[in-house]
Amino acid sequence: MIDNLEYYKVFYYVAQTGSLTQAAGLLSISQPAVSQSVRLLEEQCGARLFTRISRGVKLTAEGELLYSYVAKGYEQIEAGQMKLKQMLNLELGEIRIGASDMTLQFFLLPFLERFHEKYPKIKVVVTNAPTPETLQNLCTGQIDFGIVSTPFSAAPDFQTITVRSIEDTFVCGRRFFSYKNKTLDFSELQALPIIFLEKNTSTRSYMDSFLLSNGISIQPEFELATSDMIVQFALRNLGVGCVVRDFALPYLQSGKLFELRFNKIIPKREFCIVTHAKMPMSVAAKNLLDIIRHHLPVKETKGGEEKR
Repeated sequence: MIDNLEYYKVFYYVAQTGSLTQAAGLLSISQPAVSQSVRLLEEQCGARLFTRISRGVKLTAEGELLYSYVAKGYEQIEAGQMKLKQMLNLELGEIRIGASDMTLQFFLLPFLERFHEKYPKIKVVVTNAPTPETLQNLCTGQIDFGIVSTPFSAAPDFQTITVRSIEDTFVCGRRFFSYKNKTLDFSELQALPIIFLEKNTSTRSYMDSFLLSNGISIQPEFELATSDMIVQFALRNLGVGCVVRDFALPYLQSGKLFELRFNKIIPKREFCIVTHAKMPMSVAAKNLLDIIRHHLPVKETKGGEEKR
């Protein structure tokens, strides 16, 4: 066990400079304090570490051996301090984010671009996964924060910030033109080939729950991994796709797809930033969250959840 690390610090500087006086100056202590530290370390080690010469001191053979180990350790400490300073100054570091294709594309990406322009040396790792998996990664500390879509089950230690609303819609192409401008009941979807996301997503969970609340159970013709692929299937007239409107917007504006109209409105959902109160977050991640918050107008604050 090392009894007094301060002795080794003094020993390191005396060995570096070859002078008790210069070591005292670098350490901002008196020369007698340096001499005492060297003497106490020699007593602790049971060996002479320095011999006096005309211009100061030099290491003995025992001192050379000890210095070869102490120097490595002390220089590693200095390197660690320098790296830590770089991290605090955002010259070094890493951000780990969890996001789905949807939250990344329609919310997070512009903020990552802005952050990277300002702090190009920060490594950004995005774990692309649906909401349930993102929340699990947050619980286990694999990510600093997640960008998810509602609905989701919030653990007691989750802190959420609502950042924007989203709309679910049913879109289709020319094969289903007879349904355009008609007002439908959701029960009529049961007679159509429906394209849904896979069941491990918040979007699918939300739509299944919404339809069941209206007494409707859908057995989709296709279950796909991404909303982009649902849009592509709808463009090829393979069925009626259920997606968040942002994915289909370019094709809706060009007229290649149109939206089905219903006699009830599908309630809007939300994107949320989710953090874990008991999990440490990197300095870089905190800075990115500050940038996001700065660019979002505050609408309402309620309990532990911010509405924006």
